[in-house]
Amino acid sequence: MTYTYTYPHPAVTADIVVFSVEDDRLKILLIRRKEDPFQGQWALPGGFVGIDESIDDCALRELEEETGLSGIYLEQLYTFGTPDRDPRERVISVAYFALTPMTGLTLKHGSDAMDAQWHDIDAQPELAFDHGAIIRLARERLTAKLDYSTVGLKFMPAEFTLSDVQSLYETVSGQARDKRNFRKWILSLDILEETGRKKSDGAHRPAMLYTLKTPAEIRMIK
Repeated sequence: MTYTYTYPHPAVTADIVVFSVEDDRLKILLIRRKEDPFQGQWALPGGFVGIDESIDDCALRELEEETGLSGIYLEQLYTFGTPDRDPRERVISVAYFALTPMTGLTLKHGSDAMDAQWHDIDAQPELAFDHGAIIRLARERLTAKLDYSTVGLKFMPAEFTLSDVQSLYETVSGQARDKRNFRKWILSLDILEETGRKKSDGAHRPAMLYTLKTPAEIRMIK
């Protein structure tokens, strides 16, 4: 399509904050930029929206092109539009956050990135653009959603113990949970089912393995 305007108009990008958890640490996925501006610096995966492309499709495409990831949970976060946020031109960014278990992931950086790596969210390198602000808001949103939705279970692998779930919630929220009360709460949601298999963990008694009844569903909690 060809568009002609009598006034300047901004470009639009999609940027994605990808969260995962490893060794009881909350991680974010960053790419090292290959081109200017901010060549060689770490940044969120993302890029410009095509003229005939939806913003959601752009986010999915850029995520796969720059990191090799696809088929993971993705949710729109916020729109960032400070006039000077990009030195190239007026750019509005629609930010997303994504959640994925760490198991079975293979990263593959694209042609416009020098590298793609997981970083501890509390030990971030210097970031390009306003991506630090985007990450902070994404973390706040994720932490808040743990209390009113089951979105946190998107971090879980196919099978897990109740201790795994509690550890995940404590890692993301930064708050300890009472073991008895947490287990009573998570089971009361009726979203888990026993697999019939157990996981042995050293000297402790084998723990029941659970799976999600409907993995694609995110339930709002009253």
